[in-house]
Amino acid sequence: MKTINPSDIGPRSFYSYMTTAVAPRPIAFASTVDAQGQVNLSPFSFFNYVGIEPPLVVFAPGKRSRDQSYKDTALNLFEVPEVVINMVTYAIIQQMSLTSAEFERGVNEFEKAGLTMLPSELVKPPRVAESPAQFECKVVEIKEIGSMVLVIAEVVRAHFDESILNEKGFIDQSKTDWVARMGGDWYARASGEAIFEIPRPQHGIGVDALPESVRQSRILTGNDLGRLGSLKIWPEEAVISAYGTNPAIQDLRQEAQMGCQYWPDLLHNHARQLLQKDQVVEALLTLLQESR
Repeated sequence: MKTINPSDIGPRSFYSYMTTAVAPRPIAFASTVDAQGQVNLSPFSFFNYVGIEPPLVVFAPGKRSRDQSYKDTALNLFEVPEVVINMVTYAIIQQMSLTSAEFERGVNEFEKAGLTMLPSELVKPPRVAESPAQFECKVVEIKEIGSMVLVIAEVVRAHFDESILNEKGFIDQSKTDWVARMGGDWYARASGEAIFEIPRPQHGIGVDALPESVRQSRILTGNDLGRLGSLKIWPEEAVISAYGTNPAIQDLRQEAQMGCQYWPDLLHNHARQLLQKDQVVEALLTLLQESR
């Protein structure tokens, strides 16, 4: 494993490691205005949702590396502490990228990128009409730390396009097409097979409860062990014993007796197949046949 001390390689070199490792990151497509009402639109991937009550977002328009001067977004926020965070989808990724170019102060990036300004309701900066999720925010605090201008803002109004909502009015991730920032020129697209669900366990038995031979398996992966450890209840002894009469287990036992393959490997391979079918209880019961 390569070990790096940030001070040994300099901030810009370490930045390249951090932005490629801490990824993907959501993108704050931030619209702001200055005291004269001139509009700016810029994307920032140092961004996230960090508070519930009140709802808070945080993003950081870093200072320019060449001279440590403030970016237009930061200058605008010093003058008018309001911002709209417009979430980015694949449909506008190229237009978003264009707004990251360094135009002169006062240039309207909405116009440069061919995006539509939509009036906000509680703040001065406009929304991006093409974005399906828009958050009107008022700045709570701006804190400068080194080269970063850290902006903490409270969401005071949110807008969601009907196209990404389900019948209950909540966001349906299968209808979204979010884009996230990686390092360098790389992005990630969160849609289709790239997104998946993992039910959150309330209180699992834990990986440490599994037999050592299972924990040290050459066949099962860490994700496989995590799914087994997420089961809420350890099966009763009678259930474990009865499962030994399962035809699939009987076939595996006969195969092992004929010397075709090592018994534990047969069980571990079969358990993994069951896990791929989301049959987690059956997979654990299969693994518990090893010592029987």
